[in-house]
Amino acid sequence: MNFNSLIPELSVTDINISKNFYLKLGFNIKYERKENKFCFLELENNQIMIEEINDNWNVGKLEYPFGRGINLSMQIKNIDYFYQQLIYKNIKIFRELTTTSYQVNDKVYEDKEFLIQDPDGYLLRFNN
Repeated sequence: MNFNSLIPELSVTDINISKNFYLKLGFNIKYERKENKFCFLELENNQIMIEEINDNWNVGKLEYPFGRGINLSMQIKNIDYFYQQLIYKNIKIFRELTTTSYQVNDKVYEDKEFLIQDPDGYLLRFNN
């Protein structure tokens, strides 16, 4: 198994609710440690870990929505199809699919992107 250099691990309130949510999005379980309420998930080249709150990683009180001030950006090959699949599955969209321009040095890049929130309020940004 190949591991990305950066893999976010999210503390979640209920591992089963979160795991089912990510599976509904299209993630696959690469491995899990059920006794630790931990799951490693992957969608295309995007990897994420979820673990039920256990006070090992907390630096303060967690309040919904978790992850305030951060969004996890994940590149998807066919963003239009993926977006339509989530609409079909009745996934609540936080920010509709749109094209955004980003200035990087002397070049402008255009990104098709949309955002959703997971059950604990983590903001997930999917883009092309």
